[in-house]
Amino acid sequence: MSKGKHLTLDDRKSIQMGLKEGRNFQEIAHEIGKDPSTVSKEIRNHRVARRTASFNPCIKAKDCYHDRDICFPCRRHYHGYCRRCPVAKCYETCPDFSQEICRHVKSPPYVCNGCSERRRCKLERYIYDAYEAQKTYEKTLSESRTGFAISYEELKRLDDLISPLIRQGQSILHICQSNKDLIMCDEKTIYNYIDDNLLSVGNLDLPRKVRYRVRKKKRAVQVDKQCYVGRTYEDIRTFLAACPDVAV
Repeated sequence: MSKGKHLTLDDRKSIQMGLKEGRNFQEIAHEIGKDPSTVSKEIRNHRVARRTASFNPCIKAKDCYHDRDICFPCRRHYHGYCRRCPVAKCYETCPDFSQEICRHVKSPPYVCNGCSERRRCKLERYIYDAYEAQKTYEKTLSESRTGFAISYEELKRLDDLISPLIRQGQSILHICQSNKDLIMCDEKTIYNYIDDNLLSVGNLDLPRKVRYRVRKKKRAVQVDKQCYVGRTYEDIRTFLAACPDVAV
């Protein structure tokens, strides 16, 4: 198993094909020589949300019988159920709206690539595309990265998992060790997220950490600027130009 190496375009193509064929993360990871957690993280970080013309995320959409009463009076004079209106989006203003999220996008495989109901589904779809994932990876690699390299969706997932356990009194070390397959980051990273207020819990929710004394930072050693006089790069170039035969 190759460790420390980034995924290539061929690896991503294999992941896309594996998802289409309905293989699990273990099988895909074995084929490309990576850890299953790497495959899982790759899919969740680079999946793309798409909506079709028939998009309607209401859990009651199939049995809803609102008849020209959501946009009352009906501005388009549409004769039929509101859920079938070709103009207005009933789910945006309906008082009975209740969102439905497919279980396949909340848990492995996290995408709809190999779903048999994909053509008929009216919910938001998540697709993993190898070429799009490669473009995103290359763009991220070329840009100067600041802050934390984590998406909003991934951070929210961690927050929903970790914060309730911290409030129950569990330590971060215990949480990380008990949920290795779900957290996939070390204890230090979680502390950094909390320090930067990225999670809904704070340092006051960590009973042990609030008892620690703040470590004193070492003062930077101040160097006398006179030490640089006559020792700059320009001084060296001037010296070499004046004495070209001197070996340096």
